[in-house]
Amino acid sequence: MGELANCPNCGELFVKGSQDVCRKCFKEEEEKFDRVYNFIRKKKNRMATMNEVSEGTDVEKSLIQKWLRQKRIHAGSFPNLTYGCERCGEQIYEGKLCENCADQLKTDISQDERQKTIAELEQEKRDRQQVYFNVDQENKWRN
Repeated sequence: MGELANCPNCGELFVKGSQDVCRKCFKEEEEKFDRVYNFIRKKKNRMATMNEVSEGTDVEKSLIQKWLRQKRIHAGSFPNLTYGCERCGEQIYEGKLCENCADQLKTDISQDERQKTIAELEQEKRDRQQVYFNVDQENKWRN
């Protein structure tokens, strides 16, 4: 079952489920999607860039990018429909990060995991080296 949320576009209260906007805004988005899809399906517009599609259909780039991420528009069929990597801004066709940023993130994560493992081993070694003695007051050695 969905949860109550405010529509990010108009602020109206709606039950969030498979849709991330209210019913009214969803219908508007679908009309815009049809406009964009009909525009890029035309042979003369298949090589259009994101800016050209946005200007030609009067639809926000962010909405077109959303459809690309959802794979409602297949970037393979429209090679100039790209958007910026969220980290560096390089133009990509799918996902949130370009290949270089994704590789860098993987490298950083593996280095961090290695450092944590080394730190844990060092702590374990220190714990083993610490020895505690309990001195029995009654049986102390006397000089």
